[in-house]
Amino acid sequence: MKLLYLGDVVGRSGREAVISTLPRLRHELGIDVAVVNGENASHGFGLAPDMADALFAAGADAITLGNHAWDRKEIIPYIAQQKRVIRPLNFPPGTPGDGIVDITLPDGRRVLIAQVMGRLFMDPMDCPFRALEGVLSRARLGVTHAAILVDFHGEATSEKMAFAHRFDGAVTAVLGTHTHIPTADHHVMAGGTGFMADVGMCGDYDSVIGMTKDAAIGRFIRKMPGERLHPTEGEATVCGALIRVASDGRALAVEPVRLGGRLAPAMPSR
Repeated sequence: MKLLYLGDVVGRSGREAVISTLPRLRHELGIDVAVVNGENASHGFGLAPDMADALFAAGADAITLGNHAWDRKEIIPYIAQQKRVIRPLNFPPGTPGDGIVDITLPDGRRVLIAQVMGRLFMDPMDCPFRALEGVLSRARLGVTHAAILVDFHGEATSEKMAFAHRFDGAVTAVLGTHTHIPTADHHVMAGGTGFMADVGMCGDYDSVIGMTKDAAIGRFIRKMPGERLHPTEGEATVCGALIRVASDGRALAVEPVRLGGRLAPAMPSR
């Protein structure tokens, strides 16, 4: 089995790059399940329902969100109906939507996608460790599910790595999002869980994490509210990771994906 995860889609250039590239990636790499983080797709802040529909039409099986989940208010009724869009699992009880989605492949195999959000340098949240423990009391890798993929949306690499070690062997992969910078630590842990602290963003890297440079620089220099940040519109790099999965649900390999734009390319073989 092969799972494809594409990182934070930022603005129009990121959306257009993913929509045009994802069908080719699915075909050329023989992808079974494709997941996209869409929380920055709408002008850098949130996800609009029509944009989610376009990502699904391009081949996404599930879309994850994050700390910008509710920046577009239209997503609240949409997420109640469209179960393939998920927000962090450790949002407080009663929050709209869900933090997991269960996908059944044509051959009957089940793949569980979950998202949690970190607590270091982020908004106060329920414990992501306990949140996933509750899910894994019902879902067992290699027994009920052929693969379990977790998106850890957070700032701190230490928190992401600690989380991955805690669930090493219980999930297929823990892949980080949120910082918009692809890390070079992709590997399979001792227990068979694939890990990458951040898969990077799908957006224009001639920017400050996808946003226009002058406005972002001004905020750091003046330490005052400035103009609203806007995504840049240059050529985007599509960033993500490919996870090759063994028959028992553990990861065989984690391979970076980088196509187009300014970053050095990385394209896994089929």
